[in-house]
Amino acid sequence: MKKNIILCGFMGCGKSTVGALLAKKSGMAFVDMDTYIEKKEHRSISRIFAESGEDYFREKEREASRELSQKKGLVIAAGGGTLTFEENVQVLRKTGRIVLLDLPLETVSRRLSGDTSRPLLNRPDKEAAMKELYERRLPLYRAAADLIVDGSQSPLQVCMAILSS
Repeated sequence: MKKNIILCGFMGCGKSTVGALLAKKSGMAFVDMDTYIEKKEHRSISRIFAESGEDYFREKEREASRELSQKKGLVIAAGGGTLTFEENVQVLRKTGRIVLLDLPLETVSRRLSGDTSRPLLNRPDKEAAMKELYERRLPLYRAAADLIVDGSQSPLQVCMAILSS
């Protein structure tokens, strides 16, 4: 059985795009953790945040981390906040390798410029909120990662870097 590959990184770093390609190239199954939670909850992440709050969503993330870590042969695109919690890092690391798709804040900002689907950034001070969240999360991602890959390359280049390491 293949060990899982868990992709982590800030919103907009390409976890879903790279994850789908990586799964195809490796013959593994792809799971986007946010989509996994949305299907179980029968509502979008934005609605979960609006109706039930961030704490409820984080609990659903913990449950998803536990459930997915029980499976093998998955490429998992973890939600942006998932691996900022040590409990999730430990659970996912038991059956997987954590890969950080590292991107500079400027690139993230450019990629997310017209995106209104991110509950934590839907604020008048979007740029300041993004910077604060990025600076808080990046050290946690780096600490969790077994491998750090330059996420500013093309999705195929990122995928090949992961497969060759």
